Amino acid sequence: MTGQLEISQIETDLGINTKAAIIEQIQHPVLDEHGIHLHIKRDDLLHPVISGNKWRKLKYTLLYALNNGHQHLVSMGGAYSNHLHALAYIGHKLNIKTTGLIRGEQPEQESHTLSDLRKWGMTLEFVSRSEFRELRKNREHNDKLEKKYAGYWIPEGGATQYALRGISEILKEIDIEYDTLALACGTGTTLAGLVKTLPSTQRVLGFSSLKGGGFIEKDIKKLLKKKSITNWSINFDYHFGGFAKTNDDLLFFMEEFQSQNNIPLEPIYNGKMLFGLLDLIKEGRFKKGHQFIAIHTGGLQGYRK
Repeated sequence: MTGQLEISQIETDLGINTKAAIIEQIQHPVLDEHGIHLHIKRDDLLHPVISGNKWRKLKYTLLYALNNGHQHLVSMGGAYSNHLHALAYIGHKLNIKTTGLIRGEQPEQESHTLSDLRKWGMTLEFVSRSEFRELRKNREHNDKLEKKYAGYWIPEGGATQYALRGISEILKEIDIEYDTLALACGTGTTLAGLVKTLPSTQRVLGFSSLKGGGFIEKDIKKLLKKKSITNWSINFDYHFGGFAKTNDDLLFFMEEFQSQNNIPLEPIYNGKMLFGLLDLIKEGRFKKGHQFIAIHTGGLQGYRK
């Protein structure tokens, strides 16, 4: 690919459809009992593979890389990484070389995610957990890593300043009134992108999927570069034992929610977020009439059996 590209051209080439990310009203007995309104922004419907915040975070990073002559993208993630899954597919569709640095030793039996990465031509390099922790520190452009891998470096989860611009576009697609946006948090980039553009009269409530994820708050402040922004918070009480951990209560909730609303969930991010939000509503934490919009950030591929 050569010349100066536009996002609209890339989205057409990839089959991204932002108009498909509709807003649906949620039905649940807890909402009726407490007089709370909840809608969900279906960003999982943007694309069958590059769904949710994965595309939002990557789009302007990708645009910058391609318009500056980069034909090799390098990033990092775990064996079920939604971010790497999206990046590998993008590379496959746009004929761009991709490399994924995978946390831990190569497993005897690869996950569905890793199989997809290989199928789409991504070069996989497995790194030790200690090396992975060091790589995590490279949050922005890194000459050393780019020289080592001869490719454009994208931090874990696509957490860059370019990502904030893509995330902020979610707000332009919301045409109903609301008091609070709710979403799951991994790196915190999606929350930062929303908060950076959101009016101070509205709030963002994040739900951490990680046990001991307090570092997310520091990372968000670094991304925002404005510590005076205070209309956001993160709840750390609904990680269910840690990243990708679950229990019967969460799985039962997801099954019930999906049957009532016909919206697919996974237990890593969105299932925990909605469980936590409805639990807080059940506890009476919000006034009658409060209006929520939950952002479905996609990532359903990570929960395949």
